[in-house]
Amino acid sequence: MNKHSPFEPDWTSPPGDTIAEILASRRMSVDELARRADCTSDRIRAIIEGRATITIVLARHFEKILGSSREFWMSRDFHYRQQVSRLRGDPEAWLRQLPVADMVRFGWITAPPHPEHEVATCLQFFDVSSVQAWHTKYAAILDEANFRQSRTLESWPAATAAWLRRGEIEADAIDCAGWDPHGFRLALQEARNLTRLKEPRTFVPRLRALSAEHGVAVTVVRAPAGCRASGATRFVSSDKALLLLSFRYRSDDHFWFSFFHEAGHLLLHGQQDWVVETANAVSDDREREANRFAEQLLIPESLQQEFRELDGSHRAVIRFARRARVSPGIVVGQLQHHGLIPHSTLNRLKRRFTWEQLSHETV
Repeated sequence: MNKHSPFEPDWTSPPGDTIAEILASRRMSVDELARRADCTSDRIRAIIEGRATITIVLARHFEKILGSSREFWMSRDFHYRQQVSRLRGDPEAWLRQLPVADMVRFGWITAPPHPEHEVATCLQFFDVSSVQAWHTKYAAILDEANFRQSRTLESWPAATAAWLRRGEIEADAIDCAGWDPHGFRLALQEARNLTRLKEPRTFVPRLRALSAEHGVAVTVVRAPAGCRASGATRFVSSDKALLLLSFRYRSDDHFWFSFFHEAGHLLLHGQQDWVVETANAVSDDREREANRFAEQLLIPESLQQEFRELDGSHRAVIRFARRARVSPGIVVGQLQHHGLIPHSTLNRLKRRFTWEQLSHETV
């Protein structure tokens, strides 16, 4: 074995991952970094997402604002570009980025009879003719997506692309009426009532049917290894939107907050490309707007004062949940989110789901 062979990992980690981690640890916004670095917020987001390079001028600014030398930032960007170039020309390296084992286990693809057929099988799943075509079609989508991304080595863009693709496939099979934003907004009030139902086998089909009446295909797709997404939205046509959920945290407060957050993106931010949500992300104005939209739907303004004055007891939460016509778990999640009770408190009121509770027809 050659001890001096170069280390060439199969994942690509843009310098934006490091920037995002620093911003999160310092609670600094993208807009603040842009202002201090004398550039636009869009340029900083493009760097974080790997779409733009770090110039020497920006490297000098990052040295002063974020730490590390300008040489570090230039080198970090250079090696990332090299790695992307290498992977785009190597089908086997691309294949190793995909969660093939989970794609087979979840029934997304059939296990190929011979290993040499794996690349062709995965290309067929993505409906592309080559690895280069995959990068053109999907890497561009991921680069442009608004990631609320967990910036760890456990998070792989290719795994997220596989999850998004499965969502597209399932959404294609859902018949929808034309996109009706006014009707969908009104339907969300009815969707609030579904939060009180205990069984996903019951509420997911009803949520799907209700949304489809107004042009939204709701799909619930299990996240494979390497995908840390909790939800995503995209307009697949001018008349049909996809709202994709991962059921990642498998508790009622997370599931319903994710749904209403994604619905907020569709209603507030219009005909956009992929918006992909994960935990531990660098937030922006659109994310904060979608958060507020979900919070105000779950706990209406008319009940906000009563909500903030809850004594945090089991009985008080249940009584308030009945008045608000939402599940007790949602009330607990919102109390925890706003710092009104500790995260360790009242978690028994949250409903926990398993994938076994979802029939094959449901997901």
